Amino acid sequence: MKIGSPADKPALTPATTGRTTAGEAGKPAPTQGGAEASAQVEISSTASTLLSGVGGANAEFDAEKVARIAQAIADGKFTVNPEAIADKLIANAQELLGKASH
Repeated sequence: MKIGSPADKPALTPATTGRTTAGEAGKPAPTQGGAEASAQVEISSTASTLLSGVGGANAEFDAEKVARIAQAIADGKFTVNPEAIADKLIANAQELLGKASH
């Protein structure tokens, strides 16, 4: 059973593939109605801070500490302190939540 006649259906337009030829590379992609597409993107202050590298990204790298830990792992002497990890995770979460509420 068919509902409606073919005249009621909108005409199909071919989809674009996004590929351009060398002559079209500098031209904006056509949009419906002939208007140019525009978009504005705003970055939150948190994202801006993360992108700027404030905090841990600029911290100095302690190669000696990494070597000691790698050696301890290789020797089978490396131990994990789950309480310290949990405490630091909670502290980090509280810090992030505190920043988000301001």
